[in-house]
Amino acid sequence: MTEAHLIKTAIVGASGYSGEELVHLLLKHPHAELTAITSRRYAGLTLAQVFPKFASLPHARELKFSEPNPDLVAQKATVAFLALPHGVSSEMAVPLLEKGCRVIDLSADFRLKSAAVYKEFYGHDHPSPHLLAQSVYGLPEIYRGKITQAALVASPGCYPTSILLPVIPLLRARLIQPSTIIADSLSGVSGAGRKAELDYLFVECHESMRPYGLPKHRHLSEIEQELSLAADQTVVIQFTPHLIPVNRGILSTIYLTPASPLEDDESRGRYLAQVTEYFHMAYDGEPFVRVLDGKALPDTKNVVGTNVLEFAWRLDPRTGRLIVMSAVDNIVKGASGQAVQSYNLMFGFPETAGLL
Repeated sequence: MTEAHLIKTAIVGASGYSGEELVHLLLKHPHAELTAITSRRYAGLTLAQVFPKFASLPHARELKFSEPNPDLVAQKATVAFLALPHGVSSEMAVPLLEKGCRVIDLSADFRLKSAAVYKEFYGHDHPSPHLLAQSVYGLPEIYRGKITQAALVASPGCYPTSILLPVIPLLRARLIQPSTIIADSLSGVSGAGRKAELDYLFVECHESMRPYGLPKHRHLSEIEQELSLAADQTVVIQFTPHLIPVNRGILSTIYLTPASPLEDDESRGRYLAQVTEYFHMAYDGEPFVRVLDGKALPDTKNVVGTNVLEFAWRLDPRTGRLIVMSAVDNIVKGASGQAVQSYNLMFGFPETAGLL
């Protein structure tokens, strides 16, 4: 593809962890031309000055950060990634969409379909409720067809990605009870974003593991929304996130109850065969979901730096529960990589472009 056919692309909020990863992915993307990057803090500086590791990549020494001006972004780009905090993204999304720019939002502003639920979990009125019906939840393995046509994609959170991909096939197949789902997740510190707060200083996090966001973490809202759609009924789950002293990566363990009691080894064997069949039906051929058979178990070291989610499952005969475990990079498949996956779908590129 010639440079004239590259998609002019902007990143609004390009200096955070997700923004930095977007820069990395899009500078090397075969079909993208990065034409605008914004940051209030670094406006006027070149990309190479702020991120010297990118200095050898094309245009890194010429491309400068600018103030996040929607008029300027719309003039320079056909599509904009918004790597901004919730509540701020909508301020950029509205004028960009009005100017005909397609938007991929990495914040929570457009993930929920209910303005009331947004207010319940985020503590303020939704700034642009009229756009909620228009947005498409950007989980490509589930909403691929809708993403291709979308003007506004709401890229999922990292915790939801780690939970939804393994659980949705089981709910759709009616293999588990929707009312008894428990999820425990462990996340690296980069999941909190690039900010200077006491809880995330090295001395506070190193050699420390702790739960947080209890009992109602914000990501619960989109997790329950998407599980309810899959189950065709209201789903409420127990979710406990934990902060662990690694830079990046999420490991989730999800406890599920089979739809019917399993009384003996024969019924347990049949059930496990069904679970295995439905997982393979859902994800065989998916480039970014790794189904682990046999004795393999998820490990963040296998997914960090990639756009891959891997998962495995075990049936505990003592408790009768199905245990599903997943691992994902919170910045790539849990944020920027998944957003680029949607970008590829929106513009008809191979889904793996720029991600392998």
